[in-house]
Amino acid sequence: MASKYDAIVIGAGSVGNPTAYFLSKAGLKVLVVDELSSSGQGQNKSAIGGVRATHSDPAKIQICLKSIEIYSEWQKNTGTHIGWKKGGYCFPVYRQKEEDILKSILSIQKKHGLIIDWFESNKIKKVVTGINEKGLIGGTFSPNDGQVSPLLASESFTNETMKLGAEFRYNESVTGLLFDRNNSTVKGIKTNKGEYMADSIVNAAGAHASTICKMAGLDIPINPDSHEAGITAPLKQFLDPLVVDIRPGVEGKTANFYFGQNSEGPIIFCYTPIKIFPGEDRSCTSEFMPIMARRLVSLIPRLKNVTIRRLWRGLYPMTPDGVAVVGKPSNVEGLYLGIGMCGQGLMMGPGVGFNLSSLITEGKPAMRKEVFDLLSPDRDFYSGKKEALK
Repeated sequence: MASKYDAIVIGAGSVGNPTAYFLSKAGLKVLVVDELSSSGQGQNKSAIGGVRATHSDPAKIQICLKSIEIYSEWQKNTGTHIGWKKGGYCFPVYRQKEEDILKSILSIQKKHGLIIDWFESNKIKKVVTGINEKGLIGGTFSPNDGQVSPLLASESFTNETMKLGAEFRYNESVTGLLFDRNNSTVKGIKTNKGEYMADSIVNAAGAHASTICKMAGLDIPINPDSHEAGITAPLKQFLDPLVVDIRPGVEGKTANFYFGQNSEGPIIFCYTPIKIFPGEDRSCTSEFMPIMARRLVSLIPRLKNVTIRRLWRGLYPMTPDGVAVVGKPSNVEGLYLGIGMCGQGLMMGPGVGFNLSSLITEGKPAMRKEVFDLLSPDRDFYSGKKEALK
């Protein structure tokens, strides 16, 4: 006979773990199922750790403001250190084009609760120690953003969720969904090891989320592409914010790049390729480090002789409009989605989990519904305008 739970979460990653935590905290009996050997072994451990509410999309701003609140208070509430560093996010500007973009969205950002301002070059030089001053116009700075350790956060969310009574089952792949007699309500899941029943099923399966959606007859386009990142040896702390340069690279291959110094001292970095690498190939490339090194040193010259410790690639589960899919599809009962984070699962995960838990237990999200609905599974994924700050 199949085991019965109040809620089942598919995926023990950046979104699944916080969702399971808040559902358990609300008193539900929760099962978490993951195809890998432990929590956070999918895309979570590939994240560079940045957590920003500095977006141009209202829903992402408010989701991430909640995430920042959760991460920043985590150690106080649980006694566990997760590498939280409140250093803010800075977007330095060297060209009129980027100045116009960033200034044009300031009113939207402030309207939805983000603490952010435009700083002239003399202030940006104080915010970003050692920044190249030649041609620097200014930039935006949001002081409450920060960084967190993906591995420590995943471990702590798992441990705290288990303390609340949740059960985690690893090395189990979901092979099907179980429905009621009318095939209109999802009532459980089937895995390679058994069947489990619940009134609420949460799809937080990351790069494999579309496969789960198809089991419910939903055609939600989540297509992964891979991004490369790296980390240096530890340095004495000198850089407070995570820095994002949204200019395209002169080499013609990078759209932007971003980096920060985490709480333990290393510089961790990544760039967005202009030509994407579709699929799940996570092999490192020969072009990444030469391009990344030139961009890093051009912006922060003092990084010229830093030692690179490790490189890796992770997957961005992308939607066509670059916006996450969060909520309940209207044509399937019992199923909830927290998918398509577009490489921002770590920064969105706690806020998504908090709102999904509220939607399941209270019948409505914790944030304003009209803003939450911007993430709706029912939207047209091909007609929306992509976010200015990806």
